[in-house]
Amino acid sequence: MTQLQLDQFDLKILKIIQKDARIAQKDLGVLVNLSTAAVNRRLKKLSDERVIKSYTANIEPIFLGLPITIITMVELLSEQLEHLDVTRRLFSNCEYIQQSYYVAGEWDFVLIFQVKDMDQYTDISEDLFIKNNNVKRFKTLVTMKKDKASLSIPF
Repeated sequence: MTQLQLDQFDLKILKIIQKDARIAQKDLGVLVNLSTAAVNRRLKKLSDERVIKSYTANIEPIFLGLPITIITMVELLSEQLEHLDVTRRLFSNCEYIQQSYYVAGEWDFVLIFQVKDMDQYTDISEDLFIKNNNVKRFKTLVTMKKDKASLSIPF
């Protein structure tokens, strides 16, 4: 993947839509000093090049009955490609895992879960870790308070 060169207008656009993706292109154009058509072309290019991966709503999990955030670190027995691919798919397909990171160091994966209660997490961890012959061990951290949770990129 070649890296797209972003100019000052692209960066301004990205900074603004990262905070409010619903802003009208006309208003965005005024803020970055471009025409609506130019903003539209740039947004299309940024989306086509996957600089902008998606437009999503940031929903408060407590309103969906998922108040508990859990961070889990997982160590695998084997990181051979076929075992690694199966594990990645397993984690990617779990709807309660919000983020999955394959990492270097003592652990192989760091996972961020959003669940309704510890019973639900226990059931999920049995399926993902305990019954998984490739999981050597896992460590669970239960969050007590969410001080910051963001996917915003600093500019």
